[in-house]
Amino acid sequence: SPWKPLPLLPGPPAFSSSCGRCGKDGRLRQKRAISERRLTRYFVDQRKVRVVGGQGGGGGHSFYSEPRKVFGGPDGGNGGDGGHVILKADQQMKSLASVFPFYQGFHGERGGSKNCYGANGAHMYVKVPVGTLVKEDGRVVADLTQHGEEYIAAYGGAGGKGNRFFLSNENRAPTLFTPGEPGQERVLHLELKTTAHAGLVGFPNAGKSSLLRAISRAKPAVAAYPFTTLNPHVGIVHYQDYEQVAVADIPGLIKGAHQNRGLGMAFLKHIERCRFLLYVVDLSVPQPWAQLQDLKHELEAYEKGLSERPCVVIGNKIDLAQSRINLPLLREQVAERVIALSALTGDNLEELLLHLRELYDTYVKREQSRGQSPVRW
Repeated sequence: SPWKPLPLLPGPPAFSSSCGRCGKDGRLRQKRAISERRLTRYFVDQRKVRVVGGQGGGGGHSFYSEPRKVFGGPDGGNGGDGGHVILKADQQMKSLASVFPFYQGFHGERGGSKNCYGANGAHMYVKVPVGTLVKEDGRVVADLTQHGEEYIAAYGGAGGKGNRFFLSNENRAPTLFTPGEPGQERVLHLELKTTAHAGLVGFPNAGKSSLLRAISRAKPAVAAYPFTTLNPHVGIVHYQDYEQVAVADIPGLIKGAHQNRGLGMAFLKHIERCRFLLYVVDLSVPQPWAQLQDLKHELEAYEKGLSERPCVVIGNKIDLAQSRINLPLLREQVAERVIALSALTGDNLEELLLHLRELYDTYVKREQSRGQSPVRW
């Protein structure tokens, strides 16, 4: 037949044929380890931006003249207005990393002859994530919490007047025209507060990042030292009915975090927008219920009423022997529901996912009863 198989090229095989374990190890060794800096460099929750509105176009200066009508009078048109710089909330944006430090609106065009007005400058739209606070000199001037919400950060300058504008009975041939006004200039501080449904709250090395890896496709760095997570991560939990629940991994808190100790208030602000909280405690430490009390104290000291939101207590590291001893003691000490699981082995993750969906459904019904639209991902 005309078809012939291609000859195999000489060289080492793509994988080891000795056993499946050797082949898997060979493929894993080829993967490059991703550092925490590489994982989190795209998440930025603060940005200082200088915005300048577009400058208005200058007024025109001309006189109309044609055969048999030499002295047709002034016909210089007005200049166009400068474009605004507008911040627009977009739910597709998850970080302020794509926001540049400087924006300027487009300038208006100069007025022309024959009473032609200059075109207005186009507006400059800057997409920011939903949940962005806009501050100026420490004062909040805008809070973009809905998709499509806009805020004019800098107004464009007004266009200048042409000499036609100054025509009067006293001055039949005005030569006066005005230039366009400069646009407004401001320095704004953008601050992102994560608008996730659930927030994982816990002390360092409680297993929050490992738990987020287990229930979603997010890949925060995991290591056996404190403060492995340096930036918040948001993972999406998918359900069979296509509902999506956003879970935020808040970096580890310590005692005195409300006084800006440790990572401090830079990450406590992300908990403000969470609709319900998931307290993650390490069952292997002595008196794990003390961790829960300290966490609630830090949240309440930061913002009154924050610790009273709907919550569930997650006892992590149930695969350890000491954790099984502390579990009944923890349930006696706390009034909230306790879900014991292991993010490392995946034990009892189903109970957490089911309860997470119950909390989400309760939140949706509560928002709909108030006539508000719940946040959806």
